[in-house]
Amino acid sequence: MTQAPATPRAARRRHDREIVALAVPAFGALVAEPLFVMADSAIVGHLGTAQLAGLGVASALLMTAVSIFVFLAYATTAAVARRVGADDLQAAIRQGMDGIWLALLLGALVIAVVLPTAPTVVELFGASDTAASYATTYLRISALGIPAMLVVLAATGVLRGLQDTKTPLYVAIGGFVANGALNVGLVYGADLGIAGSAWGTVIAQCGMAAAYLVVVVRGARRHGASLRPDAAGIRASAQAGVPLLVRTLSLRAILMIATAVAARLGDADIAAHQIILSLWSLLAFALDAIAIAGQAIIGRYLGADDPEGARNVCRRMVQWGIAAGVVLGVLVVISRPVFLPLFTSDSVVKDAALPALVIVALSQPICGVVFVLDGVLMGAGDGPYLAWAMLVTLAVFIPAAFLVPALGGGLTALWAAMTLMMTVRMLTLWLRSRSGRWLVTGATR
Repeated sequence: MTQAPATPRAARRRHDREIVALAVPAFGALVAEPLFVMADSAIVGHLGTAQLAGLGVASALLMTAVSIFVFLAYATTAAVARRVGADDLQAAIRQGMDGIWLALLLGALVIAVVLPTAPTVVELFGASDTAASYATTYLRISALGIPAMLVVLAATGVLRGLQDTKTPLYVAIGGFVANGALNVGLVYGADLGIAGSAWGTVIAQCGMAAAYLVVVVRGARRHGASLRPDAAGIRASAQAGVPLLVRTLSLRAILMIATAVAARLGDADIAAHQIILSLWSLLAFALDAIAIAGQAIIGRYLGADDPEGARNVCRRMVQWGIAAGVVLGVLVVISRPVFLPLFTSDSVVKDAALPALVIVALSQPICGVVFVLDGVLMGAGDGPYLAWAMLVTLAVFIPAAFLVPALGGGLTALWAAMTLMMTVRMLTLWLRSRSGRWLVTGATR
């Protein structure tokens, strides 16, 4: 007897369960890296202002470097999920190993560049004379952990592709606890100062990478996948990551330009901008969790030769993105009187931030659609389109941002330009999703 097709309501419930099962643990893992930095800052801050300033410079450089290589997670998730959908777990894990080997190669390259150039990079970043030596020390030691950080990115992509976001959450929690304990012990117990903080973070990151590798190696042995580096596979992983690298660099450029424009507006505006940007980034984590679910689920559907299923789950995730954006926007409006005093007591900064926060709140449903469709197209392996779309967005944002000070606009106008940027992203992604050209099925794109 053939089974009756699922009703639309039953299909929505199934999609909802899939999205929640992947998105909730993914959100917990996403906030781990900012929590690492916050823990380090809290511990190092008691050493002195110069040490904290040095940590601020070095950690900003490290976070920028890691964010550039986030394609290791995104590209690996999509490629592995396709093979899972095609019911070829051996090839899925083999693909994941190629991503991990690429991470190790890139990590070794970064170490080779950072160690000799650390003092110059710190100086270019504008560190004061008193903070520069601390920043250089932290940067050089922490650079030794970059291969582990990149392995964590790639291995996270492997597990997400395998529809597992719980293991990354558990590893992230373990890494956060170990990082805090090691930092306290090495900074104060061993009296190593800021170097102890750097070593504690490196050890914690290596432990996280080792935990991931144990899980991936066990899976490889269980399914008979080779662990040896494969030049063709590594090259294919790198090629898949290039468009996503372009996308990421374009987005980083937008954020840097926005900060540069805010700095031109005055001290109160740049202070308010940094507060708002930190909130915007936190909101992005919540929306990015849905996008990660999209990467994994869409890749699996397309790998299983089910374009209609991929289209339906895309539609449902967009609804989730809009709903999440509305909820987050309301929370921003309600929490403004409580949120701002946590960061500043300066009434001028508060006055600059309040109307800009309203713009941020209103833009959250747009952001929800953008993050979801971004994840959907990543899951489909549609990296080249994402790269071109982001370059178009950058081209629109640059003149809009620089018109703000030229026309005498303030921080609210700058965040209106940021909302314009997100609107352009939404339109480019929506047009692509409507076209159906991303619905390429099969184990490989």
